[in-house]
Amino acid sequence: MWDALVGVMKDAYTAGLGEGTVPRPVIMPLVRGELVGLIWVRPIKVGEDALAGIAELANIAAAAGADEVVLAWETHDVATACELPVVGPAPCMNMVLATRNGHVLHQFPYDEQLLSRSPEGWASVAPDWRPVPAPQPGGELVPPIQAAVDFAFIPIELNHPDPFGVTVVLMEEDGYSVRLTEAFAR
Repeated sequence: MWDALVGVMKDAYTAGLGEGTVPRPVIMPLVRGELVGLIWVRPIKVGEDALAGIAELANIAAAAGADEVVLAWETHDVATACELPVVGPAPCMNMVLATRNGHVLHQFPYDEQLLSRSPEGWASVAPDWRPVPAPQPGGELVPPIQAAVDFAFIPIELNHPDPFGVTVVLMEEDGYSVRLTEAFAR
């Protein structure tokens, strides 16, 4: 499953960078080894809103009763959005695999190869994946990602017969892009 998720994220980065954008942070909750779906952060404003928006990705994992979560984010993009210092390689796709008992940080640094530039100055690039450093058990996570990992395993208490379904609807209404797998689609 891990290799498949890494492949999906590398493909998303290749497509996004080719269009001149970096993919937004995403959470991929798993329940008993089955992928719930991919939930991309809502449009965020720089600063506190970005910190909150990324941390709130945990809501879907908590509502699903996830026993594992994978989060992916780009180093420079999240640092800029959250007004944090850049820590670690940049540009870099980061992925963390977390359970209640801890997490392992995986980093996938890349160089940007210019494909084209629009008349407005937007660059279309392709990632040239560099060698991958060793996985880091307990590796340092930026604050909003750490918050998402921490909150992902705290059950959501909703007085509703379908707390997962309600959470999905509320997150979609807030602008999160929720793509559930068939097993979890409502």
